[in-house]
Amino acid sequence: MRTVFAFPVGERAETIALLDQHFPQQRHPWVVNGALYIEIDDERSGSLYSDWEPEAVAALVEVTGERPDWALQIDISGRVDGTDEVHQILALMLDRGGVAFDDYTDHAWTLQEIQAGESVDGLRFFDFRTYHQRHHGPGAKN
Repeated sequence: MRTVFAFPVGERAETIALLDQHFPQQRHPWVVNGALYIEIDDERSGSLYSDWEPEAVAALVEVTGERPDWALQIDISGRVDGTDEVHQILALMLDRGGVAFDDYTDHAWTLQEIQAGESVDGLRFFDFRTYHQRHHGPGAKN
């Protein structure tokens, strides 16, 4: 399972309403195409930041000016690529601002950077193929 965290601008209730509007089939988690699972994670009752590198948390605080107490956690099944779906969800969730993190860099990605295909240390957002080739060699499984 691969994971993306999104920190949208606005209130938690607004984000939940947007998810309910676009993905009304199921909630807790919201399921997209049977392979992406979206939940709200928070620091008080969840495990937000529990396995984050300190550099990633520092990057988030630097960009947002605070340590957000909730985020969208998007888990992507290994049985699908998921890139297009993740990009579509983030286009919706980060339309008014905010940042996203993937499993492959400690960079706080803006929607503009994601959509432009920008790279950090040679990796684009959610660039699991390049990451795995670097760390596990050609032909490595995602």
